[in-house]
Amino acid sequence: MGGLIVILMALAGILIISFVGIFFYFLGVWIRALTSGARVSIASLIGMKLRHVPPSLIVDARIRLVKSGLGLETDPLEAHYLAGGDVINVVNALIAANKANIALDFQTASAIDLAGRDVFEAVTMSVNPKVIDCPDPTKGGTGWLDAVAKDGIRLLVKARVTVRANIERLIGGAKEETVIARVGQGIVSAIGSSPSYKDVLENPDQISKKVLDSGLDSQTGFEIVSIDIADISVTGAADVANVGAMLETERAEADKKMRQAEAEGRRAMAVALEQEMRARVQEMRAKVVEAEAEVPRAMAQAFREGNLGIMDYYKMQNIQSDTSMRKSISGENKEEKKI
Repeated sequence: MGGLIVILMALAGILIISFVGIFFYFLGVWIRALTSGARVSIASLIGMKLRHVPPSLIVDARIRLVKSGLGLETDPLEAHYLAGGDVINVVNALIAANKANIALDFQTASAIDLAGRDVFEAVTMSVNPKVIDCPDPTKGGTGWLDAVAKDGIRLLVKARVTVRANIERLIGGAKEETVIARVGQGIVSAIGSSPSYKDVLENPDQISKKVLDSGLDSQTGFEIVSIDIADISVTGAADVANVGAMLETERAEADKKMRQAEAEGRRAMAVALEQEMRARVQEMRAKVVEAEAEVPRAMAQAFREGNLGIMDYYKMQNIQSDTSMRKSISGENKEEKKI
């Protein structure tokens, strides 16, 4: 009987020591939560430890929320931690959104965080818009947008886009790269529809307004606040004082070459026409020779049929001799031979 009492007392002592050890282990966290008005029970802290959730992390997050006037239990915080989320970042985003009067609940913030977006940065960008370069100089390339107006003059353009994060469209919305690509496409299209490069240089704000009115931020996680043309220049005219004179000179030279090409084309057409006419003359002469070859046959046929007499034949021979003599006297045969 006495041995049983000793065993029971030993077990009771072990339980008391374990309870005291657990109590003192969580005492600091529990007291910190209690004094901050974010009360958490010892049982909840023990459950966090058993679920491999850092109690101090959850308590600190709850204390921040309570001190900011946002009441939230520990279960959603634990669930977000177990899902692999950044609890402190989400809490900071909720506090920043509350101070800035931005509608953001824990479910949306945790979804944005689990989607791989920095929710705190998104809230900060909603309050303080971000300026991004278009095109992005960090992506390589020349750092310029290359566009051509209707008059054929190439322009190099740099733009700066001011964007504000759109919390509602952040989940599933496109990132900054899509905004930069759309803005670049819009600027190139707007310049391409301009009648002259002079219109673009004179009113670059018209280009930015046209692009801004196109609604390029649709289906993205951002809202375009403004598009500003940071720099614009004519291709190859960076070191030229009088760009207009240079362009006019180049245009005059291009017109000259075009006119020369047209004149050369007309000359080639004339030569071809001349050769064609020569060929047609030779063709006509061949037909004449062919027709003359039919004359003896016709005469022979006329002799056989009695339609031509011998005196008629001699008269015709005399006429041909007179004709040949006149041609030789006038020099017509020599001219035909030359031709």
